[in-house]
Amino acid sequence: MTGSRRGLWRLLALLFAFSLIAAACGGGDDDDADGGSTDAGTQTADDDMSDEDMADEDMSDEAEPEDEGSIGGGITQEALEEDAAEGEGDMADEDMADDGMVSVNIDDFDLSTIDGIWELAAAQRGAIVANLTAGMEAGEYGVGDDGILRGPSGFEIDMNECPADWSDTTGITDDTIRIGQTTVKSGNLAAYGDITVGWENYYEYVNATGGVDGKDMVLISRDDGYVAAQTIEFIDELIESENVFALHTLGSPNTLAVYDQINDECIPQVMVATGHPAWGDPVNHPWTTGMQMSYSTEAILWGNWIRQNLADELPVKVAGLVMDNDFGLAYELGFEAYAHANPDVVSEFVPVRHDPAAPTLTNEVTTIAAASPDVFISMTAGNPCLLAIQEVDASGLLDDLSVAFTPSVCRAVAAYMAPAGDSADGWWNVGGGVKDSTDPQHVDEPFIAFLRGELADRGLDPEISLLGTGYYFAYPHTEAIRVAVELPGGLTRTNFILAARSLDIYHPLLLDGINFAADGAVDGYYIEGSDFSQYDADGQTWDIVGDIVDVNGGSPNCAWDKDNGGCR
Repeated sequence: MTGSRRGLWRLLALLFAFSLIAAACGGGDDDDADGGSTDAGTQTADDDMSDEDMADEDMSDEAEPEDEGSIGGGITQEALEEDAAEGEGDMADEDMADDGMVSVNIDDFDLSTIDGIWELAAAQRGAIVANLTAGMEAGEYGVGDDGILRGPSGFEIDMNECPADWSDTTGITDDTIRIGQTTVKSGNLAAYGDITVGWENYYEYVNATGGVDGKDMVLISRDDGYVAAQTIEFIDELIESENVFALHTLGSPNTLAVYDQINDECIPQVMVATGHPAWGDPVNHPWTTGMQMSYSTEAILWGNWIRQNLADELPVKVAGLVMDNDFGLAYELGFEAYAHANPDVVSEFVPVRHDPAAPTLTNEVTTIAAASPDVFISMTAGNPCLLAIQEVDASGLLDDLSVAFTPSVCRAVAAYMAPAGDSADGWWNVGGGVKDSTDPQHVDEPFIAFLRGELADRGLDPEISLLGTGYYFAYPHTEAIRVAVELPGGLTRTNFILAARSLDIYHPLLLDGINFAADGAVDGYYIEGSDFSQYDADGQTWDIVGDIVDVNGGSPNCAWDKDNGGCR
């Protein structure tokens, strides 16, 4: 074993052992750089981890993590086992309220109709508003005389550190609420641009039905081409020239490149379109929240699936096709940590990285096939997901595998699965509980029928999955803004971030049994559960196999160490 590899294992051991401590203590982020990415957003694990970086010189090479299968930002093995033993997958009212808190019984609402969904949404917003208002009126929440913004469960922001010219109401005019966004609309990941189109379509509906607080929602979007340097430039423009109220970003390397700056500027960056574990950091990056299931959680659930379903073959060799940037690194580190902690499940993990801009993946898949893995996991995004499915089949590797996974970010049927044809049949996905708005099993559900109708009415194709994904992001983002409007002082940036850190709502684009909730400084992740689904190419649908896993609140927060590529 080389020195750098020993250093990696030793770092992962520390991450496991100290992830809970970091979450509880909220260790400060001492990084000075604006981001941890190169211009192309590329970072590799081995380049960034060396023995010299280790804090504990006495830890032996054989040291094992304290907690099997968990790093910061990923669900703990203990939480997984408790969920399996106690059957806590169903959303329960007792999970949604603490003593003395206003709560809503979802059984009181008819969720088989769109009107029932709107009524539940209004009731849940009302409960959140009541609870936050009570805290604000008691002097426990809100900005105090000392300039500290306080919220539920120890959430705090020192507003004294905000820029001198900062305003709580920037981006709000008499007629509009301006949200700035950077995303990718060109290159290998261009399909993700449809998320913005879907988001804008939802805003068109909201604005046509009265807006929010009588104001139109406006999304000002810029195409950064998935290049972090371009993201930085556009974020500067959105802040300085467009004077936006809040910001939204897509992509792990892109978001890592700007989230320090955005937090220094005291601008909400809510529900970013990336599952990197770094967004679960309410202490050091209080203005930034993620949205989807953490990639660390996904990696652990891959391992858990292998443990349970390939028991007769264990331990197995696993190969990962990894996008060579911060996004892929999060997946790679998460699964490598699981593999190291569970040698009875994974005998060897072989990651093979690819250039995000590569037009083909033939060489990488050939390398993987030569390693003769039992399990293949695609740890990439965008068009490379489709290429991976096609190449794995064309190489003959698929016939020799016990299972092949495509990642949660490439669940969209129309964008990635259907174009692969029969090559996609039988692939597995740990999807974070997200419904595909083009999947035949969901198209008649009231909210999906509503969004499909809205898309069609405005000349868009409802058979494009990622347009529905735009609604997946826009719906809870707008709900948080609606909550902020009703808080004392009305819509402000500080009220918006309090609302975002307090959301506990029914999300109509999540499978039943998956909670959507955050809790101040304690729980920085909205979604901590998933389905396990297998793709049926004939039906062009995802078939759920087994039970839904949901361990809401079971993921340690993550203070991301950009220099060493892991949680502290």
